[in-house]
Amino acid sequence: MITSFDRQWLTERLGEQAGWWSALDVVDATGSTNADLSAAARAGAPSGTVLIAEHQRSGRGRFTRSWEAPPGAAVAISVLLRPPASIPLERWTWLPLVAGLAVAEGLHQAAGVPARLKWPNDVLINDRKVCGILVERVGDAAVIGMGVNTRLRAEELPVPTATSLLLAGAETSNGEVAAAVLTALRGWYQRWEAGDDLSVAYQEVCATIGRQVRVELGPDESRRGEAVGIDRGGRLLVRTAIGLEAFAAGDVVHLR
Repeated sequence: MITSFDRQWLTERLGEQAGWWSALDVVDATGSTNADLSAAARAGAPSGTVLIAEHQRSGRGRFTRSWEAPPGAAVAISVLLRPPASIPLERWTWLPLVAGLAVAEGLHQAAGVPARLKWPNDVLINDRKVCGILVERVGDAAVIGMGVNTRLRAEELPVPTATSLLLAGAETSNGEVAAAVLTALRGWYQRWEAGDDLSVAYQEVCATIGRQVRVELGPDESRRGEAVGIDRGGRLLVRTAIGLEAFAAGDVVHLR
């Protein structure tokens, strides 16, 4: 399988902002773009390094979940960023949300779809998952992985709750999706880096707010309640039986 676009095409498509990304690489297939960039981070790769693949043989999600799609049916985008040392680590919890904002904006620009966000790391179309996000810390670097289902057919979906741009009726290419997501990510990351409060922007596109949810905190611990907001720290605010609780991490299930 040969990629439908290459580094030169992507550089030209990004235009002037391509220079903000220190290194752009597009490959047809790899084991995991996040694993590749994690190794690059340990080897000293600069902030702004990007790796994109149209097939991952061993993609990973949160909690060691596997993620794979047929060749060409998805696009995996991983970005290595080194936030300034002046930004405390507790603010890094915003990075999955920043990536979600970027993917939602990118999919709207590239495909015209009304994407929504499920806190903290899923992008939805019509309440079905079209993109998963995985952020990993590697020393002073963050590796942000985004896997977008672009051309998956119904019989290829990994779970019934997933979807793809194709199934949503969107006509676009993997290259256009990648370019749009990178363009949006640059803007949202710069706002986060500058210390902007992104909570209102996130809540506007968050499908979790106003829902009854279960927040899974571990194998034997969870909370139920109504998700009522996102605070300035990016934490999910849930009104539970014991009052208003704020969660910085957890696996959220939307209850019907």
